Amino acid sequence: MQPAFSAADHEFMARALRLAERGLLTTTPNPRVGCVIVRDRQVVGEGWHVRAGGPHAEVHALREAGDKARGATAFVTLEPCSHHGRTPPCAETLLAAGVHRVVAAIEDPNPLVAGRGLAALRQAGVRAECGLLADAARELNIGFVSRMTRGRPWLRLKLAASLDGKTALCNGASQWLTGPAARQDGHRWRARACAILTGSGSVRADDPQLNVRGIAELPTEIVRQPLRIVVDSRLEVSPDARVLQGGGTLVVAAVTDRARSAALAELGVEVLLLPGSDGRVDLRALLAELARRGINELHVEAGFVLSGALLQAGLVDELLLYLAPCLVGDLARGMFALPQLESLAGRKQLLIRDVRLLSQDLRLLARFS
Repeated sequence: MQPAFSAADHEFMARALRLAERGLLTTTPNPRVGCVIVRDRQVVGEGWHVRAGGPHAEVHALREAGDKARGATAFVTLEPCSHHGRTPPCAETLLAAGVHRVVAAIEDPNPLVAGRGLAALRQAGVRAECGLLADAARELNIGFVSRMTRGRPWLRLKLAASLDGKTALCNGASQWLTGPAARQDGHRWRARACAILTGSGSVRADDPQLNVRGIAELPTEIVRQPLRIVVDSRLEVSPDARVLQGGGTLVVAAVTDRARSAALAELGVEVLLLPGSDGRVDLRALLAELARRGINELHVEAGFVLSGALLQAGLVDELLLYLAPCLVGDLARGMFALPQLESLAGRKQLLIRDVRLLSQDLRLLARFS
């Protein structure tokens, strides 16, 4: 049975969620978590998880609260951990501080925790409740939840198109359909992702850097460069491509070529071989491997062939679509390479979650229903 939460409970959990959002760009592969310690209806301590390997949100909040944590209530956006990782279990830390009540927004989907943290608190006599503002907490950590429950990252596919649904001219020209405001917004979405993925066709056509840049309001020390990934089935990417410079890029292929692999290795590029039955990269196996590497959110900026393949495989969770106020004609390239439908019954239905105007460009956020 769902516990009865008061208006004050909602207020304090909302505050904890706002704190958790401060770790939006920095916590990967860990979840984004906020914590508020309340005693006699007054906040006596608060904190959020900043980055993996550092203190958890509960530790920051308890340090600020000090002795005032004894007999207090801890509002935390994710169930306190109960296992020893790079830091001690937060459930034990809360018990040692003398907290008498813990309210969690959601249970931790990590199988190492999965209810054990709350159970340990209850066994020690602490009033432990769960489910307050659960949807908001789950949304904040949608990638972490996906990795833990589905064994693959949350895949967000970003596209920029004209109003007639075209992403590039027949000759491949696509820069720039959208304006500066939309492009800067796209970099903010890149910044929250753990990895950015594109295809070899986009590398040849656009030679992208595939990094985060040009976000004036973000301090340099906060901007974390996501892992860059190139799906290149035949291992044809040029060593001069900008996406390979600086090392740390992952190239995923379906064929073995020792000479090309060696040339890429000299640049600090890792080559991963994941052949599928059709001679192309096994995309489902790729996502499973990325989850194993701790990738929570995967941001994809690809051409219509790879975008269509991901969509056909049922691997796209969310569309981030920027529509420019222009028309480029019927012969230009569309968003997805998809087979022709014989009936509208085969259409892929979407649920629009957000619509907003960025200068003159329209941004849509949609999920498959």
